[in-house]
Amino acid sequence: MQHDKVLILDFGSQYTQLIARRVRELNIYSEIHPFNKIPTNIEEYKAVILSGSPFSVRGDEALHPDLSKIRGVKPMLAVCYGAQYLAHFSGGEVAPSNTREYGRANLSFIQKSEPFFAHVTDGSQVWMSHSDTIKHLPTNGVLLASTHDVENAAFKIEGEATYAIQFHPEVYHSTDGKQILENFLVTIADIKQDWTPDSFVEETVDAIQEKVGNDKVVLGLSGGVDSTVAAVLLNKAIGKNLYCIFVNNGLLRKNEFESVLNQYEGMGLNVKGVDASDRFLAALKGIEDPEKKRKAIGNSFIEVFDDEAHKLEDVKWLAQGTIYPDVIESVSATGGPSATIKSHHNVGGLPDFMKLKIVEPLRAIFKDEVRRVGATLGIDPELLGRHPFPGPGLGIRILGDITAEKVRILQEVDAIFINGLKEWGLYDKVWQAGAMLLPVNSVGVMGDERTYEKCVALRAVESTDGMTADWVNLPYEFLQKTSNDIINKVKGVNRVVYDISSKPPATIEWE
Repeated sequence: MQHDKVLILDFGSQYTQLIARRVRELNIYSEIHPFNKIPTNIEEYKAVILSGSPFSVRGDEALHPDLSKIRGVKPMLAVCYGAQYLAHFSGGEVAPSNTREYGRANLSFIQKSEPFFAHVTDGSQVWMSHSDTIKHLPTNGVLLASTHDVENAAFKIEGEATYAIQFHPEVYHSTDGKQILENFLVTIADIKQDWTPDSFVEETVDAIQEKVGNDKVVLGLSGGVDSTVAAVLLNKAIGKNLYCIFVNNGLLRKNEFESVLNQYEGMGLNVKGVDASDRFLAALKGIEDPEKKRKAIGNSFIEVFDDEAHKLEDVKWLAQGTIYPDVIESVSATGGPSATIKSHHNVGGLPDFMKLKIVEPLRAIFKDEVRRVGATLGIDPELLGRHPFPGPGLGIRILGDITAEKVRILQEVDAIFINGLKEWGLYDKVWQAGAMLLPVNSVGVMGDERTYEKCVALRAVESTDGMTADWVNLPYEFLQKTSNDIINKVKGVNRVVYDISSKPPATIEWE
């Protein structure tokens, strides 16, 4: 890769990945590494950003990065915990704030002559998220900005290209956050903005060709955006040596197995459909724990691919549509201190018995970046606009144990909900939608008879990358009609509820 690179040191903040996204939106390549595993090739990075953290610099568990090869050597931006770290361990003072500083604030004083704040106006809204505050600046610290409650909201170190801010420029609530990042990266660090979808495609194709050579690759297609873009990328790189397999795990949406196979006709991909419904349902029998269900589904996928790969001669690679959020939520952010949220069926490597190596062309990019890459590759916009659908499928939307009857019920409910969104012109206004079958029965009345049947929850969210999400305020009239249609047409359901939880604290899926 010949691009200028930005190193982001992760101290465990929930926003670290958003920093990477904002940097990439500026057409600048960024990488996240744990604060205690700084790359040995540090000279290859043109700038460094320190993330926030749930830890306190005053605590015994304070995280201590080795900045000896960074500070004063490369342009550095310290965000939140990073800013407090610079102050606390460099002659300044950090103390508990009298009031927890969380949420919106406005810059009431800005050093406008400073390039760091070029094109940022007084009163610009920023997002705070901390319980400590910087009382005194570090040695040679120069104040650049304040808010009503935070005097030392931004500062720089005299004689260095080192900047620090107490707020989070990476979140959307910081209205000029992207401008501030651009000022630091482009104006101060002199980084070229040349990392684009076109360059990603070109470099990824070259990397696949170098890595795979003339070997054969088997790819698990899901019908969704990620695996489709991965397939087209791989096809562009290795052509006839790519063998795509679409597995019916018995947990797909209604009629999805047939419709997805039809969808790939005419795309120039070599696709084989495999119906393994009974195998997956047998593996899931009696399992209620969400993590155990995910692992059972993941193991079954591996077994199916292994079987199919053995039917092909000399296949050496298994390709997957893994994207960055999958990795982030399955393991700590690139091995850093961030918390594990959940495991994903396509993350974590292969068992020893399987002799295939893994190739994941999308592993380093986010969902919105995947769609832009897909557009560059000329993939149908309707396919690229399809809502994300979890790899484990309806298996993690059926809470509790899974049976064929429960799958049937949820498929019918999901079809009514999704088709209704399309009919009402709401589908493209929603990032992801689905229905959950709850492990409870409730009393109802149909005609003159008492019923004791299932409850389903509908979920629709808006997001850009799946890392954060807000519930969508769907029209009452739509929800009313959808509820009536579900209860009247799906045998076994007598109650419908709508989920109005955002992420965080909830996740998009219920399991």
